[in-house]
Amino acid sequence: MTLATALLFSIVALAAIATPGPTVLLALSNGSRRGVRGALPGILGAVLSDFVLVGAVALGLGALLAASEFWFSMLKWVGAVYLAWLGIRMLRSKGGSFDAPRATAGESATGVPKEGRKVFLKSFLVAVTNPKGYLFCSALMPQFIDPAAAQGMQYAIIAVLFASLDAAVMLVYAFVGARAMRLLTAAAARWIDRTCGAMLLALAGSLAFYRRSGT
Repeated sequence: MTLATALLFSIVALAAIATPGPTVLLALSNGSRRGVRGALPGILGAVLSDFVLVGAVALGLGALLAASEFWFSMLKWVGAVYLAWLGIRMLRSKGGSFDAPRATAGESATGVPKEGRKVFLKSFLVAVTNPKGYLFCSALMPQFIDPAAAQGMQYAIIAVLFASLDAAVMLVYAFVGARAMRLLTAAAARWIDRTCGAMLLALAGSLAFYRRSGT
């Protein structure tokens, strides 16, 4: 992969990543409720999912989903239901504090790591259960692969670039959420959560009606 190819891929990928999607909305919500530090586990979960997506494309999973109605539908409905569940929970949010959760006197010292694991898993599962991500990556990434060169290293470079850009964008959204809490009131977290929840429900609905022919 040449430097020009890597740069072109980065520009195209950044344009796609910057468009608000489920993991970006979660980063915004987590930033408003927990601060940038509290949003980091979710960002790490999304970054891990990026490597899973690129690895799946390299192994041909995207092509399998494009060819198999059964597996596409299975993954699609799992993703849609999970997004809807998260959206409903966020719509019912009563807000939260800006600070990252801390263990109180009556809580286990493992409470904070446990909360971080939950945030991590939410972002990871949202991404890996979305078939649109696999189909999008399958349509986009092979265009930047030189078939005459070793493909493993090229996909590794693409994975690092994609994950790095994704992490940077989510950090920006988490920072925006955190700044909103500093500049506004504590009640802002509730409205950020509810707005993100409504958008997640809309994304769940669009995923439920999504068809492979639309890719």
